[in-house]
Formats: sequence, C-alpha cells, structure tokens
Amino acid sequence: MDGIKGKIRLEDLARIAGVSVATVSRALNDSPAVNRVTKRRVWKIARDHNYVLNQDMPMSMSGSQATIAIVIPPPHGREGRFSDPFYQELISAVGEAARDMGCDLLLSHLTPRNQNDLVTLMQNIKADGVIFLGQSYLHDRFNHLAETTQKFIVWGQELPGQKYCTVGSNNLQGGTRATSHLVRLGRKRIAYFGETEGSEMKQRFQGYLNVLSEAGIPYDPRLVVPTHFDIASAEASMLALLNRDIGVDGLFACSDIIALGAIRGLIRSELSVPKDVSVVGYDNIQLASLTHPSLTTISQDLTRAGKLMVSKLIGSISNDETHSEIVSTELVVRESCGG
Repeated sequence: MDGIKGKIRLEDLARIAGVSVATVSRALNDSPAVNRVTKRRVWKIARDHNYVLNQDMPMSMSGSQATIAIVIPPPHGREGRFSDPFYQELISAVGEAARDMGCDLLLSHLTPRNQNDLVTLMQNIKADGVIFLGQSYLHDRFNHLAETTQKFIVWGQELPGQKYCTVGSNNLQGGTRATSHLVRLGRKRIAYFGETEGSEMKQRFQGYLNVLSEAGIPYDPRLVVPTHFDIASAEASMLALLNRDIGVDGLFACSDIIALGAIRGLIRSELSVPKDVSVVGYDNIQLASLTHPSLTTISQDLTRAGKLMVSKLIGSISNDETHSEIVSTELVVRESCGG
C-alpha cells in the first residue's frame, strides 16, 4: 500500500483524524455511514498529507468543512431581494462567516413556494446544509420539513411551536426603540410605513403600537401605510399621505429603503427633515450613513448573525442539537431625527 499511496497510510490518516481506520476508508469512499463533517475533515487531512486518492473517489473532496447553500424564499413584502441592500449585506455576512469557518458557499436560484418544493430542494441541492434567508409564508412548511431533516437554518423570527432553528434580530425591541426615540423628540403624529403581517414586520409594528399606547398617544390607523420595500413606492406613499393633510411629524419605516424613499417624498413636498418630520429607518444598511440627511436607524448585528447561522448549520450537519437565537438591536442616531 505504501508504494501505491506514498508515505502516508490509512492508519496514519486515522490517527491524525482521531477516528478508526474503517471510518477513514468509508469517508474516502463517500459512504453515507459517515457524517459530512467527518468526511470533509478526513478529506482535508488526506489532501494536506498528499494521500493519493483513487480516480473514482468523489469529486466533492474540496477539503472544506462543509458546503452551505443560501436560498431566498419568495418575498413577503420585500421586492427584488437580490437587489435589496439589506439582503446583499446579510449574504455578505454569511459569506464571511463561511470563509472564516472553512466552508464553501453556494447561492441558489431556487425559490421554494410549497412543501414539495422544500423537500425536493433539500433532497437535490448540492450542499451539506441550507440557510434560508427569511421565513416568508413558509413557517408551517418549515415545521413539516424539520420532521425529516434538521440540516437547515432560517433567518427569521422565533415563533410559538417552532420545530426548526432560527437566527434573527429582536424585532419587537427594534420597533420599540425606533418609536420611543421619536416620542422622546416630542413627536405626536408618528406614521408607520411598511408591512404589518409578516412575522418579523408584525413584531416591529407591535413595538410601534406599544410605545404609542404607553405614551398616551392615540392610535390613528390613517398613519399606518402599507408600503413596498422600494424607494419609489415609499416616495409615492409619503406624497399620498401628505395629500390627505392629516398631519405627520414623525415616521418609523420598517426598512431603510422605505425610509429613504419617504424622505424623498418629504423633500419633494418642501418639508424639512428633521425640522418638520423626524424619520427612523430599520436595518442600518451602508447607504444609511451616506445620504443627506444621514438616516437614524435600527442596527441589526449582521456579522454576529452570519456567524451564528453558519456555526449552527455546521452543528446541525454534525447532528448536534441546535437552538434558535435572537440578535439584539441598537438605535443609531443620525441627522434625520435631529436629536
């Protein structure tokens, strides 16, 4: 065997990997009896020590710890997610974490819309595990999927009765902090722009409602404006609201893109931000600090979120028990609030 394989033997690989010779042999033959993390560790050790692999060995022996796929479900309120700056930054955070942890990363074009789509995706995707960026309307379907596999993580809100693992920000906290800041500035006619039905947006909206109630500010449903996640839609929504002449002196937008579009509408109407209307967004995308006025917003720790999603997915691939986790939010005060 030494003459064929060179200086290192199966026994040497087993000793270095801390597993049995039989496990090394099975790993090198891509046997389903060995989990993917162990296989990749053995493959990497074999390559690092110039162990000559048979020509019929699996082509996937890249030596990475795991191959992770990112899948974006159909949007719930957010349009054009590949062009959405928030999702670009979230994908970047996952990518950096994957690289730091020695994982390969795939960005899938697949868009699962029902239970069969999810099952087919998990059976056929060329990856060890999947990170879904968003729950959309698939919560119940993810619960069903979790009955057959745990090798996926979802960016989203932890919900009652949830059987799968999520990583997401504290949206109730974020909505509360955004609206509380506007109240502290003395704003009384605070509008809400965005979605109110999706699990994450519902929590942001609930934070808005809670603060109004605690501050003794009457809730006016006319100030709640369903708005698509794009600048043009938000600008049009603001112009329409101002044309109704019901009074507005503050705005909590459930995304920075919506906030920036709303500011365009205010400026077109010759209103000053923040003198006439104070504005708070959500996400703290890079663009938020570069606009004029720069945008006060709620920051989500995407760097930590990316690391958590990748590490938890690796744990699920190794059949370790994983638990959902919430990332805290922070208020970032800039020019659009004036204080």
